[in-house]
Amino acid sequence: MRFLSGLFLGSLAIVVLFFSVTNGDPFVPGLMIFGDSVVDVGNNNNLYTVVKANFPPYGRDFISHKPTGRFCNGKLATDFTAEYLGFTSYPPAYLSQEAKGKNLLTGANFASGASGYYDETAHLYSAISLTQQLNYYKEYQKKVVNMIGQKRANALFSGSIHLLSAGSSDFIQNYYIDPILYGAYTSDQFSDRLMSSYSTFIQTLYGLGARRVGVTNLPPLGCLPAAITLFGRGSNQCVARLNRDAFSFNRKLNSTSESLRRLPGLKLVVFEIYQPLLDMVTKPSDNGFFESRRACCGTGTLETSLLCNSRSIGTCSNATGYVFWDGFHPSEAANEVLAGDLLQQGFDLIS
Repeated sequence: MRFLSGLFLGSLAIVVLFFSVTNGDPFVPGLMIFGDSVVDVGNNNNLYTVVKANFPPYGRDFISHKPTGRFCNGKLATDFTAEYLGFTSYPPAYLSQEAKGKNLLTGANFASGASGYYDETAHLYSAISLTQQLNYYKEYQKKVVNMIGQKRANALFSGSIHLLSAGSSDFIQNYYIDPILYGAYTSDQFSDRLMSSYSTFIQTLYGLGARRVGVTNLPPLGCLPAAITLFGRGSNQCVARLNRDAFSFNRKLNSTSESLRRLPGLKLVVFEIYQPLLDMVTKPSDNGFFESRRACCGTGTLETSLLCNSRSIGTCSNATGYVFWDGFHPSEAANEVLAGDLLQQGFDLIS
């Protein structure tokens, strides 16, 4: 099944790339990325935080076969997305040495591992909060204006796709493990608080000139290998309670996004990743995978970030058949499938 799906998505991507090459430019002028470790390409490398991925075996299947700060064995879904849109390079991590000069004229990546809608989540891990990511974006805009002038810069900001991926860390790395926070809010109330932050983020982004915005919904949190280990009470199955919370959050995200679409000229797409990832987990063979409960790195039950390292015992030799690379993050193979879904769902952002 994954072969047939991949064949279709590959053909679709070729069509996109064909027109991009014919026109000499990508489909959109730039790609701006915000969020957490699912889309961080190395910003955390430059922070005093334990949430890092700039060491082996991270990056072993990336183009350079070296760790970059991506929480994956290879490419992220946003890397594939950039390729499908016709870009010949990926948006650089804003805090990296690559984020300067002409490299900024096709976008930038502001994401930070362990960040979330709730700024306190980022503060817990010394990550870059979404509020600070927006501040960096404002700083980025000033640099671009100085390079190409206000008129061209405005066209870049309004024409670029702005992608946001957040929420998982708020639940897994904060709400579920903080007894004070867990006791103060029901999951429904906590989701409402996150929705308020999400709405503020989108409105602020809109005020800064963004008009094409895509946001991913939550994955099935209860199916992440680390979540099964931490909250599964000895079971090897997805944690139903966590999946229900994610599903409820996603309904609120859809409703809030519908209200935000009233902003004049705003194209806002909610990318559905919950079901595609759930399908990979529950029907791995249908999607070309053979392992969906355990991750590739180490024992595959918990390891992520510093715990997923070159000395981790049990790391698989070939991650292509694994849905998850580490305890929290999809493998490159899974990211490619997810990117294909994003491409199908996101045509409104490039039309």
